[in-house]
Amino acid sequence: LAIVAPDAGAVDRARRLADKLNAEKVVTILKRRVQAGKVDSMHIAGDVSGMVAVIVDDMTDTSGTLVKAAEVLKQNGASKVFAMITHGVLTDPACSRIEASDALTEVVVTDTMPQAHNLSRCSKLVVLSVAPLIAEAMRRIHTEQSMDNLYSTSFLPAKRGVVQ
Repeated sequence: LAIVAPDAGAVDRARRLADKLNAEKVVTILKRRVQAGKVDSMHIAGDVSGMVAVIVDDMTDTSGTLVKAAEVLKQNGASKVFAMITHGVLTDPACSRIEASDALTEVVVTDTMPQAHNLSRCSKLVVLSVAPLIAEAMRRIHTEQSMDNLYSTSFLPAKRGVVQ
């Protein structure tokens, strides 16, 4: 398993997740932008040969960069590429790009933004609810308990294609 930081700013987040998952590697996508929203070239720092790669990012909008990153990972030998995105903005043409991508196996997003419309258009999309996490945080605040290990607590898994 290789956790992929989509840019230099995401390396710390990727390392923390890799530690929690006991991932073998953390790799970084190096992008050269010609202007805002346009990537000229993309390379990876690290080896993903024969590995399952998981891109971890805070958001995706039109998913052009996400799809291109998945293609670069596959070209560099990744056996499968998944994406875990906190906020799936997914404006057009994001869903069609994700669906058309042979490189991306699955894209997991949270329901911090409505996803029902996107689920009907994108079979590779899986939505995780943040409700159990928020409820647990509220319970701990109300009962004056520590929030320290909140993210190590397991919550109910999402059902494929269902917004919980």
